[in-house]
Amino acid sequence: MHSYEDKVAVITGAASGIGRGLATKAAALGMRVVITDIDAPGLKHTEEALREQGGTVLAVQSDVADYDSVRTLADAAFDRFGNVNLLFNNAGVLIDGISWERSVEDWRWSFDVNVMGVIHGMKAFLPRMLASGEDGVVVNTASQAGLIVGQFLGPYTASKHAVVGITETLNAELNILGAKIRAAVLCPGEVATKIWDSERLRPTQYGEKPRFSTPDEAGFRAVVSGGVAQGMSPDQLADFVFEALTQRKFWLFPHQNFKPVFTARYESIMNETPPRVIKF
Repeated sequence: MHSYEDKVAVITGAASGIGRGLATKAAALGMRVVITDIDAPGLKHTEEALREQGGTVLAVQSDVADYDSVRTLADAAFDRFGNVNLLFNNAGVLIDGISWERSVEDWRWSFDVNVMGVIHGMKAFLPRMLASGEDGVVVNTASQAGLIVGQFLGPYTASKHAVVGITETLNAELNILGAKIRAAVLCPGEVATKIWDSERLRPTQYGEKPRFSTPDEAGFRAVVSGGVAQGMSPDQLADFVFEALTQRKFWLFPHQNFKPVFTARYESIMNETPPRVIKF
């Protein structure tokens, strides 16, 4: 895709954080933007901000964990704009704590949003994107946690590993079929978002917020300040993402500091030795 002007971008998880940053950048590049989130007030805030900057925007509240909801989102996007060129399957949640002490509902919520949300987006949008015959990209948001492993992040790490594998498979399939659509996977490190406060949006059917039982878990949570993670701003991340997409990159690594850890993990696999424990 050589120009983003008048193209259409769909961004899930756009009420805040990375999603809002991507939507802001897409609008600034002249794209028509479809934004969605389960967080209605946050979504409204993003919509108003995009309109203030002169963007063409359609806001649709949806729950990526519900396929019918995502299919309705796709219908709205194609009815309004006729096509979709960039699909950002970005919505995500984070639950931390000791793996075996997390409830079944904790694991299910993580996978319903982080994994099934990506699958629902692919299924609802890709057939019509392919049928258009236009160039396009499906960008799935994973994480550095999709490539390396640390403590107290079992549900999140497992779900993000799945997103990496799904995206690699998707890209191979699109390539084999000679499609004009390709895939990319976004694997950021620390970004200043509210993902550590995902529980504020947890639907009631997934039960109560998890409690932590050890000082180590509480210490791990010290990386959070007021529910907002530290690191690169969402706007800086969005600048990186669109530049990387222009360069037709598949792996989108806005933070390079994970690579020595990934190399150590690869070496432990090849040497069949225990993996190194990451200290946060």
